[in-house]
Amino acid sequence: TALPCLLPAGTDAAAAQAAVREAFESAYRQRYAFLMPGRGLVVESVNVECIAAGERPAEAASAAAAQPHEPAPKARVRMYCLADESPAGWRDAALHVRESLAPGATIAGPAVIAEKNATTVVDAGWQAQLTAQGGLELRRIRPRAAVRAVGTEADPVMLEVFNNLFMNIAEQMGLRLQNTAYSVNIKERLDFSCALFDAGGNLIANAPHMPVHLGSMSESIRCVIARNPGMRPGDVYVLNDPYHGGTHLPDITVVTPVYLAAGDEKPAFFVASRGHHADVGGTTPGSMPPFSRSIVEEGVLIDNFKLVENGVLREAELLALLRAGDYPSRNPAQNLADLRAQIAANEKGVQELQAMVAQYGRETVAAYMRHVQDNAEESVRRVITALQDGEFTLPLDNGARIRVAVRVDAASRSATVDFTGTSAQLANNFNAPKAITLAAVLYVFRTLVDDAIPLNAGCLKPLRVVVPKGCMLNPIFPAAVVAGNVETSQCVTNALYGALGVMASSPCTMNNFTFGDEQRQYYETIAGGSGAGPGFDGTSVVQTHMTNSRLTDPEVLEFRFPVRLESFTLRSGTGGAGRWRGGDGGERRIRFLAPMTASILSNARQHGAFGMAGGQAGAVGENRVECADGRVKTLDHIGQVAMAPGDVFVICTPGGGGYGEPA
Repeated sequence: TALPCLLPAGTDAAAAQAAVREAFESAYRQRYAFLMPGRGLVVESVNVECIAAGERPAEAASAAAAQPHEPAPKARVRMYCLADESPAGWRDAALHVRESLAPGATIAGPAVIAEKNATTVVDAGWQAQLTAQGGLELRRIRPRAAVRAVGTEADPVMLEVFNNLFMNIAEQMGLRLQNTAYSVNIKERLDFSCALFDAGGNLIANAPHMPVHLGSMSESIRCVIARNPGMRPGDVYVLNDPYHGGTHLPDITVVTPVYLAAGDEKPAFFVASRGHHADVGGTTPGSMPPFSRSIVEEGVLIDNFKLVENGVLREAELLALLRAGDYPSRNPAQNLADLRAQIAANEKGVQELQAMVAQYGRETVAAYMRHVQDNAEESVRRVITALQDGEFTLPLDNGARIRVAVRVDAASRSATVDFTGTSAQLANNFNAPKAITLAAVLYVFRTLVDDAIPLNAGCLKPLRVVVPKGCMLNPIFPAAVVAGNVETSQCVTNALYGALGVMASSPCTMNNFTFGDEQRQYYETIAGGSGAGPGFDGTSVVQTHMTNSRLTDPEVLEFRFPVRLESFTLRSGTGGAGRWRGGDGGERRIRFLAPMTASILSNARQHGAFGMAGGQAGAVGENRVECADGRVKTLDHIGQVAMAPGDVFVICTPGGGGYGEPA
């Protein structure tokens, strides 16, 4: 990372070098929140800048001709402006004509100076003076009053302002993470999420990143709070444990407490970033093993690890953790690089929250964190009154089923979402931790609200969610869960839409494709067709619901990995028929140029996305390998295969369901 540092003049080499190092470390810590003692520094470039004082034009007129005086105004007018500490309003102002003014004329605001081709407005607290050369100089003569108009009571205008302020901070965190990350997964596919949390770990606001991440992160924050009573400024924590708020092991969460003053004993807020790492170990490259039966087989489990202590990155300890266990990470250096980027993203959130508090005050910011949750809660309660009771059962390709019943209590404007009857914990990896189930519920009910509110914890307050312990949506450690995050979350989301009767199903899969070897690993989710609804067709080849990542640009994919993207085309006609058609799926063909292991983790290869209100189901997906020798290997909804040079892996994604009786 190149950061500009001042090279002091007039000092010896040793002193100059020490000063530059100190300046670099200060700037680096400001941006990334940690230091790496002992690392060498490289002088990338040296710039020399010469600065001289500006030259004031010589006064051509005599001093007598520019004696300060207050001219009489030509008229009095009404002017809308501020006045010291008073709010803006209509006020009396002097009107002067520029051509009639003599040098030295001094005019205090509020005033208007009119001339043949311009009008100059002099605000209250400012003064205009005509120079001897005829120039008009404006300067402030009274300091701006420090006014803090925002209180702690909810104001509709300021509520909207803070909604956007909170979301903007999360977006800035995401931009820094994207710019500083190393892996294709985070930098190119944008498989990450950033969010803000209050002192209790409740989600306040997020950027429009990955819904499955955002709805489940609160439990991770609360876990860090409960298990680290002695945290202090300069500490940063990391975890990926699906049984403590995580989703699956490749999704690693970095949590940073936000302290507002040096003497604070407890954090005022928290910020967090969650990124999908290219590999964290496990039985297959990419850490998405199709056939895992225990979480141990899915990679390195990180449970409440202190990543940064007192501002120093615990690099050696982290690398030791990543290299430990039966199935260690294949590329710890890449993990470390992405974790540094996540720390930096969090530091951006810390800085922006501190700036917000400096502008509005701690009490006001904390109050509006409550207000945005209360507003989200009220928005969901209004939606609930328009819903009807419903239930739905959705089958998976592996024989499991998800059953959900929604019961609406109109009197209390609340609802119960009950998953009783869902299949018991599975021997495969389609189990979804409870945090993922809650994330799907949070997402669905947020999408029912038309208002532009942040996805936050308030959306869940009107809901009672029942998830029986030991079922596939609330499994018991050490159940395998890698597909629960990506596949089962999609199934839960669509089952909820089915129970509510609001739209046809999108594909119950993210079409997870991974490949790699011991040196390189890659993962992507591939879009299908979205479901139709009353008044709208589905969209073809689009990421839906719990995923929101993009695909890597072909040039980057082919530069970083020994593969060639042969085509990515539309599967016309695969969307379900109906008055409003479901979106079409796509076909993605990747040719391998070197031996690698490839895996597919998918669903919806036996059951298409269901239609609604008489609409038909979308076409199912397909997985196959076209070998260089002409053979074709058809794969099930999950599969793993050794790819030889010239082999082509083909993923055909499902279409979305249709809505309404076909014409």
